[in-house]
Amino acid sequence: MASLREIRRRIKSVKNIAQVTQAMQMVAASRMKKAQEQALASRPYAERTFEILHHLADQSKSVKNLHPLLVERPVKNVGILLITADKGLAGAYNSNIIRATMRFNKSTKQPTAYITVGKKGFDLMNRFNNKVIADFVNYLPDRPGLIDIIPIAEMVMDSFLNGVVDEVYLAYTKFVNTVVQTPRVDRLLPFEPSEPFKITIEHESLQKKTLASVYEYEPDPETVLDVVLPRFIRSLVYQAVLESIASEHSARMVAMRNATDNAHELIDTLNLTYNRARQESITKEILDIVGGVEALGKN
Repeated sequence: MASLREIRRRIKSVKNIAQVTQAMQMVAASRMKKAQEQALASRPYAERTFEILHHLADQSKSVKNLHPLLVERPVKNVGILLITADKGLAGAYNSNIIRATMRFNKSTKQPTAYITVGKKGFDLMNRFNNKVIADFVNYLPDRPGLIDIIPIAEMVMDSFLNGVVDEVYLAYTKFVNTVVQTPRVDRLLPFEPSEPFKITIEHESLQKKTLASVYEYEPDPETVLDVVLPRFIRSLVYQAVLESIASEHSARMVAMRNATDNAHELIDTLNLTYNRARQESITKEILDIVGGVEALGKN
């Protein structure tokens, strides 16, 4: 059995760890609330933009020259925009989305190139010698705005328009609630407006929703689509980043809460072990004293 000094030293060490994890839990809880509010507040805008884009695309079907972001071509190279965290200590958040991405990568028969957002995804892609055409490590602020996402979205669209990749998929973690975060891999480009994008439209009522109103566009639907479609792609990337950030902080808060609870349980166990060892030490000393007294009495 370990000595009393060693047990006391271990109890002190675990208490220090518990203080750190509890502080990290409080910080994550504060950031989680703000990230959740930001992610949920932007969903109605993305949904409404999708409806208008769907209407525009329907009116543009008769046009011979479709918008380049709508044109499908034979797939020779696949691109994946992988969104992970820059930091760890977030439970299974990073490993879940990376595992889902790797499963999707194995299911594709074409070469895959990555655009990574976050250090964890970038490090893993490099470790397995996967092709990374762009990385955004330690790039995003705590509360990113749409302007922070523009370089990422432009890199994605440029890679598709220049023929570097023929399809682009978005790998992100969808925020459901504080406990549940779902890794997703959805096709981003070429964009298909006939299928509701899963970031913005999840409920059956929204999927069946149609535009009853008739819109007239000036100067024409094609010109408006040229402006709206790139902005919508940016908003999809932005929404995915917000969902991922909210998921990250939620996962980190839960992980740190579990770590704190485990530390307190370990402290209780160590205290019990310490008291038992101390009692054994006292009992042994008493027995030594009694044995010495009996030996002196016999003499």
